[in-house]
Amino acid sequence: MSGLTSRESDWAGLRVLVAGLGVSGFAAADALLERDAHVIVVDGSSPDASPAMAERARILEILDAELRFGPEHVSRMPSDPVDLVVTSPGWAPTQPLLAAAAQAGVAIWGEVELAWRMRPTEGAAPWLTVTGTNGKTTTVQMLTSILRAAGERAISAGNVGTPILEAVMDPQPFDAIAVELSSFQLHWSDSIRPQASVCLNVAPDHVDWHGSYDAYLAAKGKVYEGTEIACIYNVDDPQTERLVEEADVQEGCRAVGFTLGTPAPSMLGVVGDVLADRAFVEQRRHAAAELASIEDLRADAPDVAPHLVANALAAAALARAHGVEPGAVRAGLKAFRPEAHRIAHVATIDEVRYVDDSKATNPHAAAASLTAYEHVVWVAGGLLKGADVDDLVRSAAGRLRGVVLLGRDRATIAQALARHAPDVPVVEVAETDTGAMDRVVTEATSLAQPGDVVLLAPAAASMDMFDNYGARGDAFAEAVLRRSASEE
Repeated sequence: MSGLTSRESDWAGLRVLVAGLGVSGFAAADALLERDAHVIVVDGSSPDASPAMAERARILEILDAELRFGPEHVSRMPSDPVDLVVTSPGWAPTQPLLAAAAQAGVAIWGEVELAWRMRPTEGAAPWLTVTGTNGKTTTVQMLTSILRAAGERAISAGNVGTPILEAVMDPQPFDAIAVELSSFQLHWSDSIRPQASVCLNVAPDHVDWHGSYDAYLAAKGKVYEGTEIACIYNVDDPQTERLVEEADVQEGCRAVGFTLGTPAPSMLGVVGDVLADRAFVEQRRHAAAELASIEDLRADAPDVAPHLVANALAAAALARAHGVEPGAVRAGLKAFRPEAHRIAHVATIDEVRYVDDSKATNPHAAAASLTAYEHVVWVAGGLLKGADVDDLVRSAAGRLRGVVLLGRDRATIAQALARHAPDVPVVEVAETDTGAMDRVVTEATSLAQPGDVVLLAPAAASMDMFDNYGARGDAFAEAVLRRSASEE
């Protein structure tokens, strides 16, 4: 497989098993078929599981892919020879088919690894890569906005937006690709050589998939491997700096920190209300470049959460490593608008603000959200997936006016509150029907005082009660707006 380093390489006749017919699996199969590889696609479900899967299956059949559906096809390697397995990112190394492939010595790539190896020999767009437990999507989208403000044809790809293979294979080349990488994608990648890279933060997550926290940490650290110009790290999260120190980077690559404090040389940080660059300026020991102000990040929100500032600094550092001028950084950050359910202001009723951060699906994300406000009525709960909430509750206790809990694992959070915030009133909502969020909002409102924030930052996944975090956030916002309408 070492000779397959570009789209011009000889892929013809290669026998490839594509594991999973999701979006990334389809993109991988399509790209390989275009290069005359023999492609076998396996998936444990039926092609009729969803209209989207049925459509993907129909297209691949027309392109002469061999499709095999059913659990028997994902429990072992096929009897016919296979040169390469390309896996969907969610498939863990312990999955029987992948474990069998590894034992047989068959190379296993993720879609991101395949995409890197399908870049053109000449004129390939540089990759600016982003990982972290939280904040990846916001940072990548900020970066894309900055690159576009600089006049570049840029795109967000990978774990967000466009599948990375689609971006790489686009007939009109991009000037740069902002690539969001999950720990799953990084696990299955080895050859990527980004122009600049960042790990925003690291906290325990997906340990069940990786097998241990050390393995999860190692996967995150792979974002820095082979970086050309700058490895960006979070000064306030020393783990990220250690990952840079351990990475094998290209000659001349620099370590550049970002901090919410005053930046030292070779860092970006905050001076007053200014985002300042002391890394990508000529006289960095004695001078700084003004990149933007906190006000530039406000968009339509009443205030700017600290983690949003951190994300902006990381995006700015990547853009500056790419060569973007300060004016374009400011313009891109001013133009950026966050996606839904990320510190989204819903309404203000009787001087109480209601904020939807349903995307805070783990304790680390919820902690970042809670620190943005002085007095909070916290709405939390759902599927904790074994996560420990004691540190979260301990750190947030002084901000809590009250707590409303819902979802399957609400008792675990209630127990942590009893240990670390015994004087904070707690209401548990046991209902799981469609009216549950109305009661949640009613209870939260009764606990709030003028000037407080009712904050949905669940610290947990949503699938016990909702299809996804977006549906949970929508239910919260709709309940708030119903309450607002009833009081008019």
